[in-house]
Amino acid sequence: MGELFKEEYDYKHPRRGGIRQAMVLSIEPHQIVVDIRAKRDGIVPESDLVRLGENELSAIEIGDEISVYVLKPEDSDGNVIVSVNMALVHRDWLRAEEFFESGEIYEGKISNCNKGGVVVPFGRISGFVPASQLVNMPRQLSHEEKMAKLSEFVGEALALTVIEVNRHRRRLIFSERAAQRQWREQQKEQLMNELCEGEIRRGTISSLCNFGAFVDLGGADGLVHISELAWHRVRHAREVLSVGDEVDVYILRLDYERRRIGLSIKRLQPDPWTLVDDKYQAGQLVQGKITNVVDFGAFACIEPGVEGLIHISELAEGNFGHPSKVVKKDDELTLRIISLDAGRGRIGLSLRQAPPQEELAEVEEKLKSEPAPEDQAIPGEVQEAAEEPVVPEEKAETEVEEKLKPELAPEDQAIPGEVQKTVEEAVVPEEEAEAGAEIEEEELESGGEPQVETGEEA
Repeated sequence: MGELFKEEYDYKHPRRGGIRQAMVLSIEPHQIVVDIRAKRDGIVPESDLVRLGENELSAIEIGDEISVYVLKPEDSDGNVIVSVNMALVHRDWLRAEEFFESGEIYEGKISNCNKGGVVVPFGRISGFVPASQLVNMPRQLSHEEKMAKLSEFVGEALALTVIEVNRHRRRLIFSERAAQRQWREQQKEQLMNELCEGEIRRGTISSLCNFGAFVDLGGADGLVHISELAWHRVRHAREVLSVGDEVDVYILRLDYERRRIGLSIKRLQPDPWTLVDDKYQAGQLVQGKITNVVDFGAFACIEPGVEGLIHISELAEGNFGHPSKVVKKDDELTLRIISLDAGRGRIGLSLRQAPPQEELAEVEEKLKSEPAPEDQAIPGEVQEAAEEPVVPEEKAETEVEEKLKPELAPEDQAIPGEVQKTVEEAVVPEEEAEAGAEIEEEELESGGEPQVETGEEA
């Protein structure tokens, strides 16, 4: 009697919305009868069997333990109406809450889209991804452009994180952006355990900002501060880099507490100050560009990464007040090096000791106006000779032979006396010819002028 009383005391009447574990008693064409451990058996109606589908329905056998959802504690016949389909939906909501609490990433496939975003199935329920939570969704699009872009996501699998679960309002919200951030944090932690300071890695520029550039090292970003981009002065990262560029970076520092990776690009390039002693010396004139004007002088860049100081006393003669009265930023000037200390990274420059800019401009203008050697005037006779067409050597020999053919007698014929004498005078022994050439060279070296024979003298 005590056990019966205890069992009666522990008995709980079925309530709508409750979940019960039931055992299948019978499977009929239009219903399934289950034991829900109540005073009456539970009935799974035909309408619920249709929602289950053939595969799930065929998997249910007599004697199986299944979960059922109480739809009606008691109908007109006194039966308890239960649903297997609603029990599966309830299980999915519990699973969604687990994803929300754990932050686990869920991979879902887009099934549909609407004006606000895309729909993702989650078991028997549907989740929603707002357009603002999609990574590759541009903003400020017209309605037609937005719908066209959203339709491109249909059928695509995305890594998502549950950011809101409300079973009563049937709200299940996902975010691709949050999932990506979470995934990158996990990757960053793993990457930081693999990296070592002083190591060189290959990465891709992911974004640019005023204080530097972020480099994707394979799932995690490191920062190249603007001072570590190049040896010369950089005002903005876009001056030397573009998003998408592949670069080699030097692991400068690893901050495990703040989870930050410091990178450098300039450390992989030679320091221009190490070459200063070989390229410059005191007293040399150089071209410099004013980069900054301060109270005590002005700084000038003579090559990328190498800047020198023009002290206020070396700007100009006399008392002129502030250096901005003499030079201004971006001025390009000719300067003289007055001191050099490459070890300390210092170069002293002087504008006062350099030639005046007007004088340099006049010299440059004069050089431009002077005719080139090939443009200078040529004496008349030499000019005429220069204007005569240049005949190739082989062609010239052929033409001479053609002219001599009708004039020269055959070899066995006698040559007239005067002609014979002329020919003998024209033939100069090789040794005498070389001696004559040497005499002409000596006359030219001593300042003598070569004699030009004219046609009349000949």
